[in-house]
Amino acid sequence: MINESRLINSFITMAQIPSISGREGKMRDYLRAQLQERGLEVNEDEAGLALQGEAGNLWVKIPASVEAETILFAAHMDTVGPGEGIQAIIEDGVIKSKGNTILGSDDKAAIAALLEALDVIREKRLPHGPLELLFTVGEEQGLQGAKQFDFTSLKATMAYVLDAGGDPGVIVIQSPCQNEIEYKVYGKPAHAGINPEKGINAIQAAALALSRMPCGRIDEETTCNLGIIQGGTARNIVADYCQIKGEARSLNRSRLDQITQTLKNTFMEEVQRQGARAEVEVKFLYPEIRLDPEDRVVKTAVKAIESTGLQPRLESTGGGSDASIIHGNGIPCVNLGIGMSNVHSCDEYIKISHLIKDTKIILAIINEIIKEK
Repeated sequence: MINESRLINSFITMAQIPSISGREGKMRDYLRAQLQERGLEVNEDEAGLALQGEAGNLWVKIPASVEAETILFAAHMDTVGPGEGIQAIIEDGVIKSKGNTILGSDDKAAIAALLEALDVIREKRLPHGPLELLFTVGEEQGLQGAKQFDFTSLKATMAYVLDAGGDPGVIVIQSPCQNEIEYKVYGKPAHAGINPEKGINAIQAAALALSRMPCGRIDEETTCNLGIIQGGTARNIVADYCQIKGEARSLNRSRLDQITQTLKNTFMEEVQRQGARAEVEVKFLYPEIRLDPEDRVVKTAVKAIESTGLQPRLESTGGGSDASIIHGNGIPCVNLGIGMSNVHSCDEYIKISHLIKDTKIILAIINEIIKEK
């Protein structure tokens, strides 16, 4: 039923289209043309303008052939770098890049599977309820495209994002909420050799504060990190400014609030103890997902995956995805594993068998919704 060569060619073609976050224009043009060739009306929002990128989010509504609930499938068009000049090759049933770029299976494998599922539905005249497809931009830069999307334009009662690590069959039902945290220290400049005692070193004050702050895995639900530090203007000037960027994540919202407050209080107190001034800015990036195995969006996925002969696996993750934004906008949503491996690296690859399984799972979910009506 699935045309394997068409699926492979579709994925490789898209993988080789550069679409690093903010520069998704060529991928947008290709995908829009592919959808229009299938007789679909394609809408584009103004996320590109808001994010100062080349393209907005694309979304499509596919009329039903039978009565059923509306479901949403979502994937993202953008990739991380290095994503220019990608050359995809096939070796022993595996698709990978030549090794000097990423491959782009994150998340073009999902898009290829969705297009193939549409072709199978059309060719085999398979019954289906109303479908909605959302292809976002800027996902790799903090789910930016999804945050710009107007979800009131959709009618879906449940959603499936195809963007999780792990083999096909993985169903992510828990993912964290996250805070972006920026720490700033203001000291006092002075000549480092002539009168250093007249200065207050912002870098040193920051270092002492950071040494007293938690970092890494805090508990089974919570992590925090200090990722970037910048400061000073010259080696012979007592640094009067230092900036640190970090984050905190937790599967539990109250625990996120708690660890964020601990980080903020510790930093402020220790910096001030050194005679410097501190500022801490916290930005909430996305909400948590905490679904129950008995929730319908989960049970539907479990039954669909079982019908393909695969073993469903309910999992928790420490990463965010567009599922976080979709779920936070009132549409129950899980993230499905699609079999991409070593993503965000030049060793990225995906098995052809996983592309086929992804397509089968999409078709099975569509069929399961009809059975449930």
